[in-house]
Amino acid sequence: MASIDEGLLEAAQKHLGYQEQGDGYTRFGDWYYANVDKSDPYFKTAPWCDMFITWAANQAGVEEYVGEFAYTVDHAKWFQAQGAWSDRPAPGAIVFYDWSGSKDVEGIDHAGIVERVDGERIATIEGNIDKVWLKRKDRDQSKVVGYGLPRKVREKAGGGDREVVILEGELGSSPEQPAAFGKAVPPKAAVAAVAPALGEAMPLVDAMAVPAGALAALLGAVLVIRRARKRQFAKPSSAGGRHRRTGGRHQTLAT
Repeated sequence: MASIDEGLLEAAQKHLGYQEQGDGYTRFGDWYYANVDKSDPYFKTAPWCDMFITWAANQAGVEEYVGEFAYTVDHAKWFQAQGAWSDRPAPGAIVFYDWSGSKDVEGIDHAGIVERVDGERIATIEGNIDKVWLKRKDRDQSKVVGYGLPRKVREKAGGGDREVVILEGELGSSPEQPAAFGKAVPPKAAVAAVAPALGEAMPLVDAMAVPAGALAALLGAVLVIRRARKRQFAKPSSAGGRHRRTGGRHQTLAT
């Protein structure tokens, strides 16, 4: 079974060379609007570096550890809140940049995925770079604010538990539900995630004590509830969004 890092990178590599359309439309923004936040169709044509990361994480089945965001500042703060923020790169880490060179999270205006570390340089996969592309970049770290570590998020969530693989199958056509599931999840972490979402106390249970059918239903509930809770963080802030396009309600900054 692929690690979080391997799965995320494999998903990110699938569409290298992708270019947004002339009006700014991307398949990643369209997907984000349909599956993460239907509050604003603007996502379909919005700057998409972080929405691409969210898409890749969902493709790999690791969105629980990567997060689901459109706004890079909120995404970085989420990693900090998880205790999964670092100043050192690693393959599979989410890299956050401030093109002005500050080390302030509030100044972050771009994000990508670290593919390889070569001494003090990093090789990355980034969306919405060089204005319209999904491509590899070779960079120094002078503009890096920090790194979010999905593996650390998993460790904090109890990733040492046994994993359960749910066989692929359709969950439904609702945009609030994933089209298919075939993901490995730590069962204790999954059960624990339901309790705060429902506002109820729920004991942690051992993986072997949960019937496969019940665990599958539980996973579906966790995913739907988590999407609803993440929605309040995912939408770009009108006051703080840093994007390259002019004329919208977001600040402008080239990526």
